[in-house]
Amino acid sequence: MQKYRSVFISDVHLGSADCQADYLLDFLSNIECDTLYLVGDIIDLIAMQRRVHFPPSHQAIVHKLLEIAAGGTRVIYVPGNHDEFLRHFCGQTLSGIELMQKAIHTTADGRRFVVCHGDQFDQVVRCSPLMLVVGDRAHGLLLRLNRWFNAWRRLRNKPYWSLAAWVKTRIGKARSFIRRFEMAALTVAERGKYDGFICGHIHSAGFLRSQDGLYCNDGDWVEHCTALVENASGRLEILHWSEAPAVVETEPDEPAPEFVKGPRPVVDVLTPAFIEQVNAEPK
Repeated sequence: MQKYRSVFISDVHLGSADCQADYLLDFLSNIECDTLYLVGDIIDLIAMQRRVHFPPSHQAIVHKLLEIAAGGTRVIYVPGNHDEFLRHFCGQTLSGIELMQKAIHTTADGRRFVVCHGDQFDQVVRCSPLMLVVGDRAHGLLLRLNRWFNAWRRLRNKPYWSLAAWVKTRIGKARSFIRRFEMAALTVAERGKYDGFICGHIHSAGFLRSQDGLYCNDGDWVEHCTALVENASGRLEILHWSEAPAVVETEPDEPAPEFVKGPRPVVDVLTPAFIEQVNAEPK
């Protein structure tokens, strides 16, 4: 059993065929934490409008989360765009789980992070409507291929490996979108006088450090099977959890090269009103 001060997971997409529920259940059964953040898209209400897929493994995740909340762990649910309906209940506690529009997390070493799903940034880093439609369909195809590919790997006793994630890292437009998203979230946190931003949404776990802040993305449980964890000293790490769980990335100590070589990258689409809205203290 691994003990953490806090754990952040998002983009589980319960109710869709692509959810890696078995790995997530194993993860939740082998960790303990003081606070568990569910950072949006835990339940995929959009996918369930088309076709309900909620097998026993998905039900087991729900029961496990309720069990964790009942066992004394503080569980905070910050809904995303796929479980947006739950935003109507923010400010309430349901079965021991607190629902919030956003949260402010203070690490053991005193840093303050804004925690929200991240779909708020779609309006400032989005592609054209045509590219969104094409991208959504292509992503759906990638996830189906990922499912079939890993079913084949299991038959050959090989560990999980994300074909979808590998393909996306080799598409220039995807890498560009991810960087714009990271820069927008980091800039919003800095201008709000926070130490960083924690989110999900784009299914790409990782860190980005500037001189003044730290962007953290906890990834997903559809393609990558990753979580963001905070240890007792306040240090943040990303875990990949499948057949061989491992720390795959630790928060960097130094700013990324683009912040120290030449002028800082510009994010000129962030309005003061948008920054104020995202950074508003939760009630």
